[in-house]
Amino acid sequence: METVLETRNLRKVFSAGSREQVLAVDDVSFTVGVGEKVAIIGESGSGKTTVAKLVTRLLAVTSGQIFLDGVDITNARGNTLKQAYRKMQMVFQSPIDSFDPRCTLGDGIAESLRNHGATKAEAQAETARLLTLCGLRADFANCYPHEVSGGQCQRAAIARALAIAPQLLILDEATSALDVTVQAEIMALLNRLQQELSMSYLFICHDIALVQDFCDRVLVMKDGRIVEEGTAEAIIRHPQIEYTQMLIDSVL
Repeated sequence: METVLETRNLRKVFSAGSREQVLAVDDVSFTVGVGEKVAIIGESGSGKTTVAKLVTRLLAVTSGQIFLDGVDITNARGNTLKQAYRKMQMVFQSPIDSFDPRCTLGDGIAESLRNHGATKAEAQAETARLLTLCGLRADFANCYPHEVSGGQCQRAAIARALAIAPQLLILDEATSALDVTVQAEIMALLNRLQQELSMSYLFICHDIALVQDFCDRVLVMKDGRIVEEGTAEAIIRHPQIEYTQMLIDSVL
């Protein structure tokens, strides 16, 4: 399978004091294929969100490499990093916090379009199309983040992420702040978008039940390391280690 994302031996060390260091990510290597949906699951503190921030360059790696569409972006800056963000976008846990409260949802979606050369009219038209694609009326462009529900705001956040047609969406606990019914709606939306747009997903999640019918592969993280991986069905039906069984028992 052709690869859109590859990490090699990622390592991240944080300084916790003058002498103390915390190893948050330790020798993490994995791939995401073109059109593939890969989940990283684990308890809070397992390192999964840190991996997402390393991949998106929100954090600098201590060591290791990150390849996006075959290009080494480990230390990318300036225009090289800007080009990388044309290929990958991130959807965050709290959709309301991810938008500027002083701007409308439409402003937030149109901003990335304008940054990549669209005229004001083109950006407005594309914003309306993206909102409709994500299950919202076009007039939601005029709403402020605090005026809509969490699920509606997350749909707008997904529309914003899709604005520049990325190859890869990284979803960091993108449904954990939503109630169960809205979670199911967002997962159905993501599934439909993946089929229509042939996108790849890296889905960061603590709930293995949420990804069992959604993702092609699951990576299990514990203490900064990948401790088990396989298809969602294999992981759930035949876990190889006690930690994975504990994660399954906690939700199933």
